[in-house]
Amino acid sequence: MRRLLLALLLACSALARAGQQCEDKPMSVDEVRKSMDLAQHSMDALEASGAQLALIARAGQNLSRYNVRYSHVGLVWRDHPEGRWTVVHLLNECGTADSHLYNEGLGNFFLTDLYQFNAEIVIPAPAVQQKMAQLLASRTPLRMHQSSYNMLAYAFSTRYQNSNQWVLEMLAAASAAPGAVETRDEAQRWLKQAGFMPGTVHIDAATRLGARMFRANVAFDDHPFGQRMAGQIDTITVDSVDRFLRTDPQTRVLEVR
Repeated sequence: MRRLLLALLLACSALARAGQQCEDKPMSVDEVRKSMDLAQHSMDALEASGAQLALIARAGQNLSRYNVRYSHVGLVWRDHPEGRWTVVHLLNECGTADSHLYNEGLGNFFLTDLYQFNAEIVIPAPAVQQKMAQLLASRTPLRMHQSSYNMLAYAFSTRYQNSNQWVLEMLAAASAAPGAVETRDEAQRWLKQAGFMPGTVHIDAATRLGARMFRANVAFDDHPFGQRMAGQIDTITVDSVDRFLRTDPQTRVLEVR
């Protein structure tokens, strides 16, 4: 078993750092085991739920000072009842301001430097699941993707995109009337009309300056000037996506440990 875990660690170490801070810190065997256990428990929960598609969130960073529990969310689905569960999500390439979309198994999704070995699975209404599955099999994920990455992208600007924003805009495309949301602009207009409220994180001027100077994947120039100067950064957090989905009484939420 130890050899298997070490092989998994070596095979996936490069991907595990994607979207995380650029630290060449290998995972311990115990961390790999806990990550794989979390992946298995998540798969068990998905199987028992009867869902075809859900959102799945992980805690890759400690964001408690911003009152945020989970740092990253993706879409998890399977294209037929006996198929494997696949996570589709956006990741920032380490040390750059670029992003790409990835399709990977649950094991790889959790095989990263997790802050906590917890996960959240949010299951949308059946109609949204069905429409989202259709969109994932089309070119919509690429149309909704902006490769210019910003960890703190403004919720209602298309200049940049963060990982959670891609998921949210895909949800807009799946929830709107047919043909109503085909672009990111249309997705953001629909989200405003539907009452989406971004997460507000408070970041002082010194911290903003340091982040902008030393982190390629952080920018603030897409935020309204007044809010930016006041340190009020409205971005897309997992919690804000979660709150928006919970306004639908058909949404189900599962906590996995």
